[in-house]
Amino acid sequence: MSLLPNRREFLAFSGLSASALAVPAYARKRVVSAKSPAVQAVLDDWVATKRVPGAVASVARGVDQAVFMSAGTQSFNDASAMTPDSLFRAYSMTKPVTGIAAMMLIEDGKMTLDQNIADFLPAFANPRVMTEPDKSLASRPARAPITIRGLLTHTAGLGYGITSTGPLLEAYTKLGLGAGQVSRHALPGFPRQESAPSLTEFADRLATLPLAYDPGVRWSYSLSLDLLGRVIEVASGMAFDAFLQKRIFDPLGMTSTWFQVPEGAKPRLTTNHFELSGKPVPIDLARDSIYLDKPPFPFGGSGLVSTPRDWDRFLLMLMGEGALGRTRIMKRETALTAMSNLVHPDTIMQSYVKGQGFGAGGRVTIAPSPDGEGIGTFGWGGAASTIGWVDRTKGIRGSGWVQLMTRSEQRFPSDVAKAIYAA
Repeated sequence: MSLLPNRREFLAFSGLSASALAVPAYARKRVVSAKSPAVQAVLDDWVATKRVPGAVASVARGVDQAVFMSAGTQSFNDASAMTPDSLFRAYSMTKPVTGIAAMMLIEDGKMTLDQNIADFLPAFANPRVMTEPDKSLASRPARAPITIRGLLTHTAGLGYGITSTGPLLEAYTKLGLGAGQVSRHALPGFPRQESAPSLTEFADRLATLPLAYDPGVRWSYSLSLDLLGRVIEVASGMAFDAFLQKRIFDPLGMTSTWFQVPEGAKPRLTTNHFELSGKPVPIDLARDSIYLDKPPFPFGGSGLVSTPRDWDRFLLMLMGEGALGRTRIMKRETALTAMSNLVHPDTIMQSYVKGQGFGAGGRVTIAPSPDGEGIGTFGWGGAASTIGWVDRTKGIRGSGWVQLMTRSEQRFPSDVAKAIYAA
């Protein structure tokens, strides 16, 4: 499934046309969702071959009720069946949620798409760009400011633990500018890193470092959605996690989506694994998961834990173009903008988004895909082999859930997506 990035490491971690506003065919008639033997076969195979202990998938046509399929258990040492209410680390699937939150503030008039983030975070008033990235942090003044659009689309010029190298990666590590959390235990081959203690401190420390690229020049996977969380705090006057709860999770009935798993929900938490020599090795056990602890701050790029049932409500809102049933959390035009390609046509698109576009925290399909998704498909995946998307052209929304980090291409999300489209 082309919406999902290939990870080389699991962690180190517009305008709208008239046609875009047209009511799609799936919204004009009721379509019936049904369980797919092909999708169930994928889940069963992944469990039977012991690549994962359990798996869940959801599929729906249009705004119809989703059908959930599952197989296996929540861990290899837990007999609890995997269900649509099992808790998964969403990791980078958090990014579209943060993106939608920013679009809501744009609709509220609290900020604009091309506004300089220095209006909210003055420390970013004079960004600089590295001049010898392989050797030092030497820099020159950036040729353009960092904008809200740049943060939404990974075109702000920022780096990331899973994409940066050399002096910039060393500086990120030293300053605790990590991409999220994996385990409370030391993992072989991955040095422990102390995180910045708050979102405010995270943003302040990030502002002291140069950019990897000039803003707007190149798409590069980055810390931009984490930084956007701090912008959302300042623009809204609310803590970032409180804003998400009030404006997205509560209205949509997402009752099992958190940055910290509460004690009462602990029995539903799955175990996370890392693929080593083709075998799944537990790295974050459910019984003592780091997600049971309060995080240093809410990571807007990777921090959420959620369930397939909850996530389908978020996808249903996207398919409903800002509304879930009678509950509307944003205007239709805002939702359509969020799911459109917001990247400037002159920006260089690279790696796993080459030839495609990017919207508010998620990829947008703008060219025919061999996997079958329609033009305008919007979604994103997570580092533990999860994925969720809406295809408004074909009237399909789907998701796939396991907990398996890899050093290379994630096969499970692609298997699920191909099965859904083949069915």
